[in-house]
Amino acid sequence: MTTNEPTLDELVGTATNTALLPEPDAHAYDAIATGDADPLILGGHKFTSRFILGSGRYDLNLIKATIENAGTQIVTMALRRCRTTENNLLDYIPKGITMLPNTSGARNAEEAVRIARLAREVCETDFVKVEIEHETKYLLPDNAETIRATEMLAKEGFVVMPYMFPDPIAARQLEEAGAACVMPLGSLIGSNKGLRMRDFIEVIIANAHVPVIIDAGIGRPSQAAEAMEMGADAVMAYTAIASAGNIPVMARAFKHAIEAGREAYLAGLGTVTEGHAVPSSPTNAADYLSPSK
Repeated sequence: MTTNEPTLDELVGTATNTALLPEPDAHAYDAIATGDADPLILGGHKFTSRFILGSGRYDLNLIKATIENAGTQIVTMALRRCRTTENNLLDYIPKGITMLPNTSGARNAEEAVRIARLAREVCETDFVKVEIEHETKYLLPDNAETIRATEMLAKEGFVVMPYMFPDPIAARQLEEAGAACVMPLGSLIGSNKGLRMRDFIEVIIANAHVPVIIDAGIGRPSQAAEAMEMGADAVMAYTAIASAGNIPVMARAFKHAIEAGREAYLAGLGTVTEGHAVPSSPTNAADYLSPSK
């Protein structure tokens, strides 16, 4: 018996929608290199972790567990914590970790260079994080002195990782001075306020030819993931972990967040629409989003 009732395909648009499905990009599902196949390269050295861990005020007995839970391969520390007698921080760092001494306390380029040379002898490493601040309330880095110190230290063969105020022009000058990366602050050091300087950091990332590592102010794993999603190459964190209720577990949370953010960035974040909704069950050609739209 003939009926005028619509077919199922007509009701749900199956036949029509199938015809409208876009052809998949030939490379849309290619394997994305992640983890060990996606190393962070600093001064010719390869690292599979993109999480740099600070060590400022931990109980020394917690350092090993924190490093292991973080999965980090780089730990930064102030030279004054490397005593030559008892309670030497270096005695608590697991083997195979790259030490990143910083020049905390330096007020100008000359002082930073002097501290870096001492750190090279004590820590037996060419890595140095340049930190130059000459006021104690906001601890803002002096970009001009940092550029001078970077140029001097790079000429002496150091792998220079400069902490900087997120000024895109200064970032370019640090590259030209020989920096192995640039480390713009996300917000005031120790504040846990996250990416307050996001707009300027995005400009730095878009124009950098060296890794961009977000340093200072990252207070939550979600903020670390956000930094990685926007294209940062790595994140350094300390206060957020040191002030947590369970330090090793928070270190592990940051590890997973940084890895997730990196993979999201490599995968390509979904399209953001403005001013209208997009149905989850497409009914016409305009509902199919593609990278070209």
